[in-house]
Amino acid sequence: MPELPEVETMCRGIAGVIGSRVADVQRPPCDRRPILFSPEVDLFAKRTIGHQITRIGRRGKRVLIYFDDDQVVVIEPRMTGLVLVASPPTDQHLRLRIVLDGGPHEELLFWDRRGLGTVRLLSEGEADDVLGLERIGADALEIGCDELRKRLGASRRAIKVALLDQKSVAGIGNLYAAEILYVAGVDPRVNCDQLSGPQWQRIHRAISIVLDDAILHEGSTLSDGTYRNALNQDGGYQNMHRVYDRAGKPCLRCGNAIVRIVQAQRSTFFCQACQKRRGMHTSVNIH
Repeated sequence: MPELPEVETMCRGIAGVIGSRVADVQRPPCDRRPILFSPEVDLFAKRTIGHQITRIGRRGKRVLIYFDDDQVVVIEPRMTGLVLVASPPTDQHLRLRIVLDGGPHEELLFWDRRGLGTVRLLSEGEADDVLGLERIGADALEIGCDELRKRLGASRRAIKVALLDQKSVAGIGNLYAAEILYVAGVDPRVNCDQLSGPQWQRIHRAISIVLDDAILHEGSTLSDGTYRNALNQDGGYQNMHRVYDRAGKPCLRCGNAIVRIVQAQRSTFFCQACQKRRGMHTSVNIH
């Protein structure tokens, strides 16, 4: 589930490891589905032990941990992965432990219940190739309105589906796409090539409003309880959701029932009264 706000929260939560040196690298025994881990742990350890962490970055939904020798660990949490500096939710799903010296945290952990996440140690050049704009789109928090429209405006896909395309815009997933389109007052079913200029402007503005607010509240911990911040604590943005997972409940703006449809095999939640194909002049208030 982790989308841009959750991954950004992870990055901010582990920032205290900057300046620490790697003392040991361990892959705890795990009888669950193995994650993609490269290179093998012995080589991973050989290349990182003794090296200092110099900065933490993010690319879309990936956490980047940079070292003093131009190496970078790229962690993609995917559905259930967590990057932690505190005890994990369970021991049996712990996939990586990096023991640290010289900082406030004793270890940096990667935990993944379903085993869909990935951990790769790359050179910065390799990381630039893997994570370049040719493969991953412009970051959702950095993209301009004109570029957003340029990347998506000619598409005949529904706007909700298009916003999930990480090669076009990096970081937006199913939950936040629904929230963004509600704030923008745009019907999630309308095709990109049918959107007006003002609608694109509202979508662009809503991206910043929703993602920034979600980061402020440290992401969304849903009913399955999987997502946790770096200290193994709940996020708070689930309490701010306007439409996501609220099918049948009243719209916070107009009182009509939120509806659920399926688009590209994913659930979409929206208000048919507030999210119109055309003609809505202002976006929905943030709260």
